[in-house]
Amino acid sequence: MEKTKMTFALYFGNRGFFPGEVIKDARREMVEAVEKQGYTALIMDENKTRFGAVETIEEGKIYAEFIKSHKDEIDGIILCLPNFGDENGAYYALKDANVPILVQAYPDEIGKMDFANRRDSLCGKIAMLNVLRQAGIKYTQTKKFVVSPSSQDFANDLVNFAGICRVVKGFKSFTIGAIGARTTAFKTVRIDEIALQKKRINIESIDLSMVFAIMDSLSKDDIKEKITYYKSLSDFGSYPDIKVENIARLGVAIDKLIKDYSLDAIAIRCWDELQKRYGVAPCLILGDLNEKGIYAACELDISNAIMMRAVGLAADYPVMLLDVNNNYGDAVDKAIFFHCGPVPKSLMDGKTHIEEHLMFKKTYGEGSGVGLSVGKIATNKVTVASLKTENGEIHSFVTEGEIVDEPIEKAFFGCGMVFKKDDGDANKMMIYMGENGYRHHVAITKGEWKDAIHEAFTKYLGLNIDVI
Repeated sequence: MEKTKMTFALYFGNRGFFPGEVIKDARREMVEAVEKQGYTALIMDENKTRFGAVETIEEGKIYAEFIKSHKDEIDGIILCLPNFGDENGAYYALKDANVPILVQAYPDEIGKMDFANRRDSLCGKIAMLNVLRQAGIKYTQTKKFVVSPSSQDFANDLVNFAGICRVVKGFKSFTIGAIGARTTAFKTVRIDEIALQKKRINIESIDLSMVFAIMDSLSKDDIKEKITYYKSLSDFGSYPDIKVENIARLGVAIDKLIKDYSLDAIAIRCWDELQKRYGVAPCLILGDLNEKGIYAACELDISNAIMMRAVGLAADYPVMLLDVNNNYGDAVDKAIFFHCGPVPKSLMDGKTHIEEHLMFKKTYGEGSGVGLSVGKIATNKVTVASLKTENGEIHSFVTEGEIVDEPIEKAFFGCGMVFKKDDGDANKMMIYMGENGYRHHVAITKGEWKDAIHEAFTKYLGLNIDVI
């Protein structure tokens, strides 16, 4: 999964009686801070306005034109206050920006509080945020109210802000392919498509018969490359060649649907037609799609394909969808998360091997559900989230915890791991899920991204989300 390229436009506020040198230093320091994190800094020519900053209405209009001319490039704006900053110019500069804005203000330094050196940026930031709020211009704050661009604190702010920007941009409009009908037994994954459409989340419903028709039409040459690729991902052991061939047919068919319908994510009916007709399970395929940034959910869980997209965009990293599945003895701070084997390789500890689904083996006989990509899920700090629709609205939650290296019985089939959340919060999370009618699935990725997802949802997208 390639890292997303991020571009931030830099805005510098000024008040005329402050020295221009602070603007010059800020322009240099902010560019360095942004580029150090691997992002691109887009900065207006310093000759366009006094010192290359904005301190008047007219200069605000000039900056607005600068933003407009680069609107297809800009993921977010960093509003830098080297000193107090002019609010009128900022309003005209940013009122039509329509991207997240991170507001940073320089700290004053002890020993440099004389008239020649004092910035008053703290006071200026309060005033600036007040005016932005009055104008309905959405903004994000740094964790410390005043912070130097060269500090690690601001580096952390930038990483979090990039996550916010990716989610906001990725949720402006996207399409999910619902491949197959909801399994009759799983009323838990029912979804309100109209509520999603009102938030510009489009669902394309694709019957499994279309998938099967594509699979059956493929020649050996059509699937040759995919067979080789899937064998490089996981060890198929002694399973007969027809198993990897059928998995490759399904993979090629799904690739075609993704291309034909311009899908950004999929949710697939993963049992039991695939097992009865082709003797395979799609787990390896789903893990690979998630590795590539096509968010793929099993059991036709459309709502959590959406949440996988949010979590993946925030982290800029692959995502897995697991069941909140078992208690871990009497521990209230731990639970076992599990799924058959749809985990992307970036979240695994080493290469996987292919197994068959024991439940289908028990029901339909040996060799009826080959395709589980099984291995050890890597220990990490993780973000965990889920989404539902209810009463015409979208609701979600996000939390953080860690995958810990705790033993699970060897006979436990599929991909399982122990999730830990301190102070009994794993149990509290499950109580919350039960009380609020969430399904048993959660989207999980590496790292701590709850703040970015929460801010993107609540502030910029108008979506309901709880932090637990």
